[in-house]
Amino acid sequence: MDQVKIGRFIAECRKNKKMTQAELAEKLNVTDKSVSKWECGTCLPNVSLYKELCEILDITLNDLFAGEKIEEEKFKEVAEKNLMDSLENSTFSLKEKIEFYKQKWQKEHIVSLIIVMIIIASIIILGFIKHNGAMVTVGIILGFISGIVEYNIMMAYIEKHAYGQVKK
Repeated sequence: MDQVKIGRFIAECRKNKKMTQAELAEKLNVTDKSVSKWECGTCLPNVSLYKELCEILDITLNDLFAGEKIEEEKFKEVAEKNLMDSLENSTFSLKEKIEFYKQKWQKEHIVSLIIVMIIIASIIILGFIKHNGAMVTVGIILGFISGIVEYNIMMAYIEKHAYGQVKK
């Protein structure tokens, strides 16, 4: 998406409606500085404003993303390009979403993870102190199993939140 072209288009549409930046800003509950930044091509409006902005300016979302009024015969071609541009420029990539939810899960479960690690470490240390190889082995096996279980629980959480559903 060409932010500068989109910005010029917003300015043109606003002027055609005989509105000032301040008037457009007031209708969208943003500052006139925000409108100025859009029109200069510094940034784009927040996604949550697209629909209302298009309604106010009497344009389609495809017009907005293309930075110009779209002729009917070019509509499908431009719509495809706009969709691809939007996907490529989305706020979060899937990789970023996965990392975000992984960190969120870890923060939410840090206490339980620490408790499990302390219990397993205690079993292993106690086994060494008592020279009990079986106890050390059990502690290590429990460590691996709990690691696998916790990892699977975390991945189910990530799947649910990053993809919007859990696979069955």
